[in-house]
Amino acid sequence: MNTPATARLPLAPHAPRAVAPRPLRSATTEPAWVKWALVGVALAFLGFFLFVPLAIVFAEAFKKGVDVYLAAIVEADALAAIRLTLIAAAISVPMNLVFGIAAAWCIAKFEFRGKNLLLTLIDLPFSVSPVISGLIYVLVFGLQGWFGEWLRDHDLKVIFAVPGIVLATVFVTFPFVARELIPLMQAQGTEQEEAARVLGANGWQIFWRVTLPNVKWALLYGVILCNARAMGEFGAVSVVSGHIRGQTNTMPLHIEILYNEYQFAAAFAVASLLALLALVTLVLKYLVEQRVKAQKRQAGDRAE
Repeated sequence: MNTPATARLPLAPHAPRAVAPRPLRSATTEPAWVKWALVGVALAFLGFFLFVPLAIVFAEAFKKGVDVYLAAIVEADALAAIRLTLIAAAISVPMNLVFGIAAAWCIAKFEFRGKNLLLTLIDLPFSVSPVISGLIYVLVFGLQGWFGEWLRDHDLKVIFAVPGIVLATVFVTFPFVARELIPLMQAQGTEQEEAARVLGANGWQIFWRVTLPNVKWALLYGVILCNARAMGEFGAVSVVSGHIRGQTNTMPLHIEILYNEYQFAAAFAVASLLALLALVTLVLKYLVEQRVKAQKRQAGDRAE
């Protein structure tokens, strides 16, 4: 009986056995106790530095009853501070909206000299103290400043008036919209705009029907952050306001004055309004952030 040739071959006496490859261990795999310890530390930190102070604000605000709380809110100086805060936000947020869209469009869609310089200037408010920015406005528009005499001769007032507060608010908030739009626009590229141009669309049609719908959630996210910072800004506004009660005090400045005058219930009552604004901002931020992440993920998939 013939046997296959392979059957007649002798087996190697010391043939190495096949060894299964060792599974690679993830760099982030840790024991369960390590994970829960880190979670506990994070929750303790948040509770001590965030949740407890927030609860104290509302507890102190209602400590003397609802009547005292409402009286502090509807007091004339408090209403004037709330009104001025809303005015500053209502002016600065649309201005930063226009600037952010224009800067993001320019940086993401075009190549030009000075592009990195423009990016650096957009980040300037993040690296400069708000107090310094307020002092710069005083140097430029104050009575002893560069344009102080001209403004006085023409009966125009910038410092210690609403225009100065708006300018300071615009400065400290203008990076937020642009910084949310630039990465998304860069990830999306220019293919859709080029296709629209080939199909005969003009510049405004491309912007309204192609670019803007693709960045609407990131735009809303930036506007929410910009508005929250505008209403809560203290340093730059404090320098240019002059702390004139009922005229140039925003809500943060009014809270400081009340607290310094030992009107703790009134101070915490107005502070609770800013805290409510922060909570609403966080909820809106979370909802919009989910949309932005999904939009960036889709843009990355299209780029691949």
